Amino acid sequence: MATLTDIGVAAAINILSACIFLIAFAFLRIQPVNDRVYFPKWYLKGLRSSPLHSGTIVNKFVNLDFRAYLKFLNWMPSALQMPEPELIEHAGLDSAVYLRIYLIGYFHWALSLSLLVFHFLH
Repeated sequence: MATLTDIGVAAAINILSACIFLIAFAFLRIQPVNDRVYFPKWYLKGLRSSPLHSGTIVNKFVNLDFRAYLKFLNWMPSALQMPEPELIEHAGLDSAVYLRIYLIGYFHWALSLSLLVFHFLH
């Protein structure tokens, strides 16, 4: 049976991994060279053009605007509050499914935590 230390180590590894992947996603998402990967619908609708055809060589591959790095998580609150049909239209079905899985996991975690606290208080 796993000890409390084992569970703590596993939780720390999972939290650290989640933070690393979130930071990597946020960093890669704002790089101009990855626009077609993260914003394909905008290209299909003509709302965005390829950064590889304009600007200096460095600006084609690396986002040098430091303000973009400070606001890299601003999309999350609006995506979580967006109605599902609008989210599917804006970001695609895979994004809507991902957010639904994320929210189910979040509520499952919150319920488990509250049951655990309730168990230890009584």
